[in-house]
Amino acid sequence: MPDDGGATDRIAYSAPIGDEVKTTTCYMCACRCGIRVHLKDGRVRYIEGNPDHPVNKGVLCGKGSAGIMTQYSPARLQAPLKRVGPRGSGEFAEISWEEAMEIATGWLKHVRQTDPRRLAFFTGRDQSQSLTGFWAAQFGTPNFAAHGGFCSVNMAAGGLYTIGGSFWEFGEPDWEHAKYLMIFGVAEDHDSNPIKTGLAALKGRGAKVVSVNPVRTGYSAVADEWVGIRPGTDGLFIMALIHELIRTDRVDGEFLVRYTNAPWLVVRNPGGADDGLFARDADGKPLAWDRARGAIAADDVSLSAVLVGEFTLPDGRRAQPVFQLMAERYLGEDYAPEAVAERCGIGADRIRRLAAEVADIAFNQPLTLDIPWTDVWGRRHETMVGRPVAFHAMRGISAHSNGLHTCRALHILQMLLGAVDTPGSWRYKSPFPRPIPPGPGPAGRGAKPNTPLTGNILSFPSGPDDLLVEDDGTPIRIDHAFSWEAPLGLHGMMHTVIGNAEKGDPYKIDTLFMFMANMAWNSAMNPLETIRCLTAQDEDGEYVIPHVIYSDAYFSETVPYADLILPDTTYLERWDAISILDRPIGSSHGPGDAIRQPVIKPDRDVRPFQEVLIELGARLGLPAFVKEDGSPRFKDYPDYIVNHQRMPGVGPLAGWRGEDGSKKGVGEPNKDQLQRYIDNGCFWRHTLAPEESYFKHANATYLANAKAMGMMGNSNQIVLQIWSEPLQKFRLAAEGHGAKQPPAALRDRVRTYCDPLPFWYAPLEQQQHDTDPFPLSAVTQRPMAMYHSWGSMNAWLRQIHGSNKLYMSRARAEAEGLAQDDWVWVESRSGRVKAQLSLMEGVNRDTVWTWNAIGKRAGAWMLSPSAAEAQRGFLLNHVISEWLPAQTGPRLANADPVTGQAAWYDLRVKVTKCAPGEDGITDPLPTLLEPPPNMPETPDILRYNAGGDRT
Repeated sequence: MPDDGGATDRIAYSAPIGDEVKTTTCYMCACRCGIRVHLKDGRVRYIEGNPDHPVNKGVLCGKGSAGIMTQYSPARLQAPLKRVGPRGSGEFAEISWEEAMEIATGWLKHVRQTDPRRLAFFTGRDQSQSLTGFWAAQFGTPNFAAHGGFCSVNMAAGGLYTIGGSFWEFGEPDWEHAKYLMIFGVAEDHDSNPIKTGLAALKGRGAKVVSVNPVRTGYSAVADEWVGIRPGTDGLFIMALIHELIRTDRVDGEFLVRYTNAPWLVVRNPGGADDGLFARDADGKPLAWDRARGAIAADDVSLSAVLVGEFTLPDGRRAQPVFQLMAERYLGEDYAPEAVAERCGIGADRIRRLAAEVADIAFNQPLTLDIPWTDVWGRRHETMVGRPVAFHAMRGISAHSNGLHTCRALHILQMLLGAVDTPGSWRYKSPFPRPIPPGPGPAGRGAKPNTPLTGNILSFPSGPDDLLVEDDGTPIRIDHAFSWEAPLGLHGMMHTVIGNAEKGDPYKIDTLFMFMANMAWNSAMNPLETIRCLTAQDEDGEYVIPHVIYSDAYFSETVPYADLILPDTTYLERWDAISILDRPIGSSHGPGDAIRQPVIKPDRDVRPFQEVLIELGARLGLPAFVKEDGSPRFKDYPDYIVNHQRMPGVGPLAGWRGEDGSKKGVGEPNKDQLQRYIDNGCFWRHTLAPEESYFKHANATYLANAKAMGMMGNSNQIVLQIWSEPLQKFRLAAEGHGAKQPPAALRDRVRTYCDPLPFWYAPLEQQQHDTDPFPLSAVTQRPMAMYHSWGSMNAWLRQIHGSNKLYMSRARAEAEGLAQDDWVWVESRSGRVKAQLSLMEGVNRDTVWTWNAIGKRAGAWMLSPSAAEAQRGFLLNHVISEWLPAQTGPRLANADPVTGQAAWYDLRVKVTKCAPGEDGITDPLPTLLEPPPNMPETPDILRYNAGGDRT
């Protein structure tokens, strides 16, 4: 290096941009990346990824970087508000927090003292369900749910009832070792930074990526092969792959016998109360047929299982192995490639070729890692051998009314290949896997005044006895989750609560309490219908839903329809626990959780919703929120995070527990816990030992340590479930067995759709009305720059997606006389919306699509009335219905009949060119929303200069 002669001048390649840097966790989507926030004079100057954080390792997307403009958006609510005009008028008065809390306490106390079911507490993508669900149980209402009912409950239920985990938040591909990855319906909004870096690693190693999606954007655009499937037929395609694997005998028999219930014997007694249940021994253990010994316990380590045939049990009953029943179904002609090709839009030869590719990688290119491990039978293995074929999936296969069975079929495909938590395959994210099903049934029966519910409101039914229904079969919950209409409604049904409340079905409610729930302008609900329900009045002129409390940080379309507004802070102004009790940041390498710390102070009269909820709990005297003398148990949310214990030694955070912070998972509260998180970059991560890394469902070391850390109640093997006995129990009830049976009007529905083996059926909406006039499927995707409707107030992100178009196959458009930039009407059975057309090659010919949550109501989010989002942006929500077509019998949600998942991807439409003079602006165009009082003026240009001053 040359001598610089003592010169001190240096080029500052990274000049300081602030006077302080704080770490916290991003909240611009659900990825929960670690971020470093640069501050100057107490204002945010720059946001970058935290290179030490295990989720994103320093990578940050455009959403995360644009958090500065979310922080300083003019749409931030300024103070508590009380409605003084009609709902929807925007006429509010600012009030003090004391008055706001007195009003809320008064309404809620009356409900709790009379009938706690008359509170419906529904939250959006808030990442604090462990608190909000616990609060609801303490209040005593069964009517609590979060956003998952319209997002991904099919994915969660399909996985948790089949392999003890699921895609997205509960699992991930083995990015380091997979040689072949097939993804289904994965848009670029979920888990975006880990998936982007993972895909880069895969492609850098030469692995093949296949994307199955009607639309070729994002991940599909960089995939090596795009399979442009027709929406709602993914299950058919997957079952055709299964057909080919079984037909060609390309299955991992050893994996099936040792780790799944493929050898378990199923009783064959048509019409009997035990038909379809597992044959068990005197100790309740499932039986399998051994080649030499006949029926023995299926968990016998020496089992030499027979997978096909029919056998006579010692008690004389007939039984067949699960594998036999599975093979009979999927080897049927209905699932042959030739039979499904036309419906899926995928050639039969291509289906066979893809099945052969998967089998070749799995069975001809196995992956061996030199890592010794011990299984649950005490056997030591010197290596870990896996099938390096990985699968990943998300909303594209979940948001259909046949989505549960599609998700389960994809997990069965994994099992046939021996590709569940093995080297190179899909892997569990800790703290998963969990027992199948994971726990007791949902709480909610017997709600009575001033009494908490015992247990978790959102939990896991094992059969009819766990349903939340009255003796006559009517639902206990306002949204009908965990009823015969949606037996496995694990996440609740957020998309039905407002409609059912307006109908008084099954009863009237008094207070609708919502947090971050702008549902009608997001994905699954019809905006004009939602407005009608919220403003509906009875014969006395009183609102049918008497009280609406809403908490949000921003002036969204939902704010004007509430009676009381409790303004939230931004994510940079508050504490949060990304809790191991809820949706932690674990990975396949080990469990983890994180916090948010306030990096700046609010400059408005706002409070973190979690602290508001804790104070309301104390004011209402909820037992867990007050001391013996009735005084508040927690002074604030940080105090709750540190000192609340769900069970002895288990609290919201797993790291640095115990008085000295030396314990993990289970331990006494540590007063310095939050500081330890801050010192570590606001996250905690436990790294699994190499011998725990794979086969977690049967890995003795992993299971023992998971139990010790409080992640599961026992260390037993988790047997993967091809045949689902809980579903069969619901079907038996529909056939007239057991004390709890579905009402007559729902018997056929339950009998048909609660099938213990996945099957494919046309989406319910398409079964129940004439789709011939509506020849196109219509779906939405979330753009990478937006998440739900959260980016609506962000000046930087608006420049990327200020408006949206309807995308159509160029060939299809030309055949119908449509051209680029034509204005068109998009019409469904439920209504119509006007949009501008754009043509592209990368979309299924029979499908149109758009970005969701771009269209906005004029005036909302403090956007100009002439904003592009209101004038040229549009929502497919306007042609979606939350309800199935009119029919005899009960009104039913347009949803999966088993889980209640909103089926907004089942939408069918027709597209016609607008008449002359109809172009130039979207329709419907609801009237301008007036902002609450004292909101800041929205400048024509919003910028923050280098000095941190607003201009």
